[in-house]
Amino acid sequence: MPELFVTNYNRNFTGVSATAANVVRQQVDRHDLTLVGQPLPGCPVPLTRVAAGRITRKHPPQERPFAIWHVRRNTEMRSALWLRDVRGANIRIVFTSAAQRLHSAYPRWLIRQMDAVIATTERAAEFVPHVRAVVPHGVDTDVFSPATNRANAWEQLGFGGTHGIATVGRIRPEKGTDLFVEAMLRLLPQRPGAVALVIGRAGGKHEAFLTKLKAQVEAAGLANRLLFIGEYPAADLPKLMRALSLVVQLPRYEGYGMVPLEALASGVPFVGSDAGYYGAFSNGGRVGKVVPLGAAEAAAQAALSLLEREDQAALSEAARHWAEQRFSARAEADGIEAVYNALWERG
Repeated sequence: MPELFVTNYNRNFTGVSATAANVVRQQVDRHDLTLVGQPLPGCPVPLTRVAAGRITRKHPPQERPFAIWHVRRNTEMRSALWLRDVRGANIRIVFTSAAQRLHSAYPRWLIRQMDAVIATTERAAEFVPHVRAVVPHGVDTDVFSPATNRANAWEQLGFGGTHGIATVGRIRPEKGTDLFVEAMLRLLPQRPGAVALVIGRAGGKHEAFLTKLKAQVEAAGLANRLLFIGEYPAADLPKLMRALSLVVQLPRYEGYGMVPLEALASGVPFVGSDAGYYGAFSNGGRVGKVVPLGAAEAAAQAALSLLEREDQAALSEAARHWAEQRFSARAEADGIEAVYNALWERG
């Protein structure tokens, strides 16, 4: 019977989904593992919450004192707590916390009920109790890898131009989509071959924000070089990422931020705002540039400096090496494994 249940209740493929998928692909060879909720790319077919709960209650693991449920969202904490404390299932709950700010009252209460908390950064660990380890998120360096020929890879995508720049994430002020647009309006006139992509969806109340950004681009006469391409299939994102020359992420707040890591693993440098864990990702500025929050002009200048470097091959190689050495999904899975084993050993 399964000894490890990993939950993914969000139908949308978010940053949390990406980090969970990266780890699950590493864990399937280590544990009798069941994914619960929504599918994740490259991961086992999931069970429904009801089915997973039934199995957990009726068939505890034979070689472990209890099963572990690893959760990453409020809804997932709540259902695991119901299973443990109301239905009496013999489980322990592990929660991964990335937020670098104080949670609101209800999530704080949920987190206090966890058996173990894994923080993704030292800063995140300051805001939650029961922290058993600080384990940075890692990128799947088998899935995200450099292109053999970046120019050809970009040409095959069909977006035009000679090279690409992108930002990836939900289109909203918190994610700094407007800052990316402002930076690109400054940069693109200086890079005639560049095409910039905004990858992500707006949705609901942010549709007006998107409409305003499109009008701004149209007014600048750059609608054919700054493209809003919507959501991109998760399975196809590695192919797109390795074709880029630069990734630019300018959030006003970020708990951690996986996109720069996916870029680095693909051999692509990044420009990021001073948010999330971007400073650590940059390796002291060797593979990325970090600019102050809200600094679109500084971001444009940093982007230009990276694109104009003559040692592009060496920069790409250094980016890939840093991702493999310091931020691989395998290293994250090892850190999580230590937390699981400590729980099981205590019985």
